[in-house]
Amino acid sequence: MIMGARTKGARTKGARTKGGKVKVELGRRYRFAASHRLHSARLNEEENARVYGKCNNPHGHGHNYVVEISLSGNVDSATGMIANLVDLDEFVRREILDKFDHRSLNEEVEAFRDKVPTTENLCVEIYRRMKAFPLAKLERVRVEETGNNSFEYAGDGLDEDRVN
Repeated sequence: MIMGARTKGARTKGARTKGGKVKVELGRRYRFAASHRLHSARLNEEENARVYGKCNNPHGHGHNYVVEISLSGNVDSATGMIANLVDLDEFVRREILDKFDHRSLNEEVEAFRDKVPTTENLCVEIYRRMKAFPLAKLERVRVEETGNNSFEYAGDGLDEDRVN
C-alpha cells in the first residue's frame, strides 16, 4: 500500500549546493505484509531454535512492514521536484510491493531461496532493487518490522550480494 500524498507520506529537507541549486532529500513510506521463517541451512535444528526462537516456527509468521525510501537530488526548476512521486510510486509498486506484498519471503521471493529472510537482509534487498530508480539518488532504506524493531541500510560501500 502506498502511504499518503505529497504532504503526508513525503518528508523533505533541503540545502543549497555549491552551484546554487537546491538539493533536497525526500522520504516516502510504503507498507506491505509478508511472512517468513527464520531458519538457516548452515545451522542444525537445535541451533536454529536457539538463535531464532519463536521466529523459527516451521509454519512461519508474518509482519506488516513499513518501508521508508530516502532519495536526494536537485530541485528541478520547471517542476519544483527532485522526482515525480507518481514515477517513484510506480517503481516501488512494480519492484517492491508487487514482489513482496502478501508473499512468503522464503518460498516466493527468489532472493531468499538461499538466504535467511531476516529484516536486515530484507532491507538490503530492497536497497539493491531501489538502486535502479533512475530519477534520484538513493540515500537509504529503512524497514520497520515491528514497533520495536527497525533496520536501516545506506549501502555503506559493501557489495550487497555478499550479505548473508
